[in-house]
Amino acid sequence: MQNILILAEHSGGKLKRYSAELAFKAAELAAPLGGEVTAVVVGEAPGEVVRALGRCGVSKVVIVECAGQDARYGYAVSRALCDLISRESPLVVLATDTPFGADAMARAAMRLGLPAATDCVSVSLDGERLFVTRPLYGGKVLANIELSGSPRIVLLRPNIFTLGIEMDLEPQVERVQADLSGLRARVKEIVEAEPGMIDLAEADRIVSGGRGMGSAANFKILRDLAGVIRGAVGASRAAVDAGFISHDHQVGQTGKVVNPSLYIACGISGSIQHLAGMRTSKVIVAVNKDPEAPIFSKADYGIVGDLFEVVPALTDSLRKLLCE
Repeated sequence: MQNILILAEHSGGKLKRYSAELAFKAAELAAPLGGEVTAVVVGEAPGEVVRALGRCGVSKVVIVECAGQDARYGYAVSRALCDLISRESPLVVLATDTPFGADAMARAAMRLGLPAATDCVSVSLDGERLFVTRPLYGGKVLANIELSGSPRIVLLRPNIFTLGIEMDLEPQVERVQADLSGLRARVKEIVEAEPGMIDLAEADRIVSGGRGMGSAANFKILRDLAGVIRGAVGASRAAVDAGFISHDHQVGQTGKVVNPSLYIACGISGSIQHLAGMRTSKVIVAVNKDPEAPIFSKADYGIVGDLFEVVPALTDSLRKLLCE
């Protein structure tokens, strides 16, 4: 069949933005082939999530019922995903490359012996031929790859697609029960991120700090700037290792890969590992007192100066501008 299956994520009763983007892209790919989009949702999905998927072009929503916290664990639902993929026989399976998406889809690919590509920044179809683009060598090279076989699994970075024109679809809803028998691991506790923290994977604007921040207390100036531009606070591995901020905020090869419209790097030298996590940002602004810092080679705009003078001044200017 020419249909496309996607794994959609939701939180707090709302569809994740990156899942909405994924649904629109799937509908775009399926349309020329006369296919439809089926979305798989794990855990209790309120009506608003189903309706949101319909507005994104989804014709059918399959809700995998999984009680309690195990719904947050890809291993617990991988069997149900495998059953759905085998039954639906989609042309391609798309998911966002988040911890949950990567966990669930990697297990499904292994169980079914399917070809899979991770960390992709684009996907296209030429008839039934599937092409993806993914960064290699820390983002220094973009490889264009054709995936053979069927179905094929593609994990895409968040925030790489735009939201499309909303549609007036009322998806068919089907419920299936996740088989949790024989699980060798269960979710006992979920430690939530700090209250009010914007998910880095969904953030359209990010203000990040590095070793140059000097202390945990100094991250307040970044939080102030992030608050003004309604963005998230990120950090380099050096800042996390120094104990300035929790790992939830880490951007880079060993943290989260982000793709915001605006990325402001403060006191970050620009190691290869950090660049691998943010170099695809649409606009990069670097603030560093070292004019030779590698981050400037990747920045669209660079400010050579003391971040403790530059960032508060930038915050004040933007606050006045946005309040006018």
